[in-house]
Amino acid sequence: MKSLKELEEIKQRTLDSVNLRKERTGGTRVVVGMATCGIAAGARPVLLAFLEEVKKRNLGDVTVSQTGCIGVCRLEPMVEVTRPGEEKVTYVKMTADKVKRVVAEHIVNGHVVTEYTIGAAE
Repeated sequence: MKSLKELEEIKQRTLDSVNLRKERTGGTRVVVGMATCGIAAGARPVLLAFLEEVKKRNLGDVTVSQTGCIGVCRLEPMVEVTRPGEEKVTYVKMTADKVKRVVAEHIVNGHVVTEYTIGAAE
């Protein structure tokens, strides 16, 4: 059996992980489409990459969550980013490799990565 201290550490790590996903008011929201079409196209590694990058950069005002179908299956995996006071931006055909750039340029610095957006794909 684990010691009480070890169990408290496990509890805290779990709570920290859940808090990254929890709905919050304000701040930036990242929503990854995780319907079957998104998962089949590779949305799970994209979601995990966002969670990892947000945690690594200690971005406490960023919420990463998942949703069902966003609506355009041929452009999956899709990610919606909403920053306070700005219009929602939809990124399409996302990969885990593209996540670092979206976090650095859009979420941190406020510059949309236009070539990854739904407007560029259409």
